Amino acid sequence: MGAQLRVYKRRIKSVTATKKITKAMEMIAASRIVKAQRQVTASTPYATELTRAVTAVATGSNTKHPLTTEAENPVRAAVLLITSDRGLAGGYSANAIKAAEQLTARLRSEGKEVDSYIVGRKGVSYYGFRERKVTESWTGFTDNPTYADAKKVAGPLIAAVQKDTADGGVDELHIVFTEFISMLTQTPVQNRLLPLSLEKAVEESGTKGEILPLFDFEPSAEDVLDALLPRYVESRIFNALLQAAASKHAATRRAMKSATDNAGELIKSLSRLANAARQAEITQEISEIVGGASALADATAGSDK
Repeated sequence: MGAQLRVYKRRIKSVTATKKITKAMEMIAASRIVKAQRQVTASTPYATELTRAVTAVATGSNTKHPLTTEAENPVRAAVLLITSDRGLAGGYSANAIKAAEQLTARLRSEGKEVDSYIVGRKGVSYYGFRERKVTESWTGFTDNPTYADAKKVAGPLIAAVQKDTADGGVDELHIVFTEFISMLTQTPVQNRLLPLSLEKAVEESGTKGEILPLFDFEPSAEDVLDALLPRYVESRIFNALLQAAASKHAATRRAMKSATDNAGELIKSLSRLANAARQAEITQEISEIVGGASALADATAGSDK
C-alpha cells in the first residue's frame, strides 16, 4: 500500500507541474491575441484603400494586366499556404493544410499545374514527409509577422505572376490561411489574389453602389497597375499573416485551457485514489495492531494456565 501511495503522490506532483506550464502558456497566448487583433485592425484601412485604387484603375481603363485580366487558358497556379511554426494549437495547422489540399485537388481537376509555397514549419514538415515538391518556403516568423516578412514572401510570388508560364510563371495566385473571426471561431479560407475579381474588389473596398470617378493615368494605366501590383499582393499577404497569427494564438489558448482543465480533473481523480490508498493503508495498520494485540493477549492467557 505504501508503494502505491508514493506512485499516486509522484503522479500528482508531475501533473501539477504540467498544469502550471499549460496555464502559463494559456495566459501568454491570450496576451498575444490582443496584440495580433490590433495589428489586423491597423492593417485593414491600407488594404481597403489599396483595393479601391486598384478597382478605380481597372474600371477606368481597358488595359490588360496580370492584376486584373484572366488568362484565356490558365495552365499553372501558385498556392500559398500559411501554417504555424509551432504546435500545441489543436487542429490549427492541420485544418489549414486540409483546405490547401482541397484547393490543390480542385485546381488539378481543372487541368492546372500547382506550385506550392509554404509558410510555417508545420506545413513544410507535412510536405517534406510526403516528399512533395515545394517551390519555396519560409519559417520563423508566424507568431509575430512584420511587413518585411510579407514582402519577403510576396517577392517570389509576384515574380512568378509576371513571368510567362513557359518560363515557370503562373496564371493564378491563391492563398490559404486561417481567418480570425472571434476568440472561439477561426476558419480556414481559400482566396484568389490574382487575377483580381473586380466584383469582389468592389465589395471589399466598400465602393459597391458608388459611381467611381474618372481618372487620367500618368504615364499610363499599365504603369500604374505595375506599381500597384506588388503593393496589393504584399498588403494582402501581410493581412493574411496577421489573421493567421491571431488565429494560431487563439487556438493555442483554447488548447492550453483544455489541457489545464484536464490536468485539474486528473489531479482530483489521483487525489481521490491517493486518499483511498492512504485510508486502506491506515485500515491495514489498525488491523495488524489489533491482530497483534489479540495474539499477545492469547499468548499471555495461555502462559498463566
